[in-house]
Amino acid sequence: MEQEYGMIAIAGICLVVIFMGIMKQKARVAAVFFSRAAVGVVGISIVNKILESQGIAVAVGVNPVSALTIGSLGISGFALLYGIMLYRFL
Repeated sequence: MEQEYGMIAIAGICLVVIFMGIMKQKARVAAVFFSRAAVGVVGISIVNKILESQGIAVAVGVNPVSALTIGSLGISGFALLYGIMLYRFL
């Protein structure tokens, strides 16, 4: 009887450790996503100001959709947004 309780306790501890590992992984993914989105929004603002000072009428809007695109795709999402705007400009 005591051996069964011991095995249940060990299994419970293992599940807790696995759950903690999963939560740590998800927190890391969320942190990377939000840091990419924040840096991307700042990058959009800077590039928009540079293009405006050069007289180029191409500007990507800062909104949740662009932040979601950059957060999930990274630098390629940033290039994608400006590529779409340049395509519309032509």
